[in-house]
Amino acid sequence: MQVRVGTVGGRAAVAAAVAMLLGGCAGAADDDGKTSASASAHASAGAKGAAAGDTGRKAAAARGGTLGPAGSACELPVSFDVAKDWKPKSIDAEKELAQISQGENDDLARELAAAMLRQGPVTAACEIDAKPSGTIGFLRVWKGKPGDADAGGVLRAFVAAEKDAGKAEYHSFRTGGGVPAVEVEYVSTNKALEETKKESAFAVGTPDGPVVLHLGGMDTQEHDEMLPAFELAKQTLKLS
Repeated sequence: MQVRVGTVGGRAAVAAAVAMLLGGCAGAADDDGKTSASASAHASAGAKGAAAGDTGRKAAAARGGTLGPAGSACELPVSFDVAKDWKPKSIDAEKELAQISQGENDDLARELAAAMLRQGPVTAACEIDAKPSGTIGFLRVWKGKPGDADAGGVLRAFVAAEKDAGKAEYHSFRTGGGVPAVEVEYVSTNKALEETKKESAFAVGTPDGPVVLHLGGMDTQEHDEMLPAFELAKQTLKLS
């Protein structure tokens, strides 16, 4: 989507929205001494879970902490391990959208902000930044409303809502925590730059609504370098 912001207020809103989602981290994974002391136990449990589930058993990144439980950087309907040095922050999409709508923003600025905070049937809930680990990209967590438990349908709607996405390939698996899931690999196209890049995502259903984990990067090379962090999430994810 090409967006032209017509006012100074609109440009400020866009900058604020980008800063909220892409700049820095408001929280950190639970990687203090307590977590470090229990890392081996969690890693062992994750390995056992991966053996029990059908995650493809690809190489996973070293663990840096756990997201999802109460008190973690992002409280979610699921819990999973995040890669070492990746930094998470929680996103309150509804609050951010309300603040943007009340500011001096034009329609296109609000549209851009909404596109960053909503995709299809889900809204942004958490963003885990890979930059501290040396790669440029994010693992983003999106949540849907309770009752939308069809993981496959939610994932297809999520991909369909991304402009210029194609070549989607879906398959089912179970996470290391035994949760039925649907995964997709697809490519997105930047028509202005005439470039395509790989994208990966998977979805699960929970009693509190569906959850989508999406891996993005600046290009296919960055995406591929971040896949071990994506695999770690798949191999350790369970219901909270």
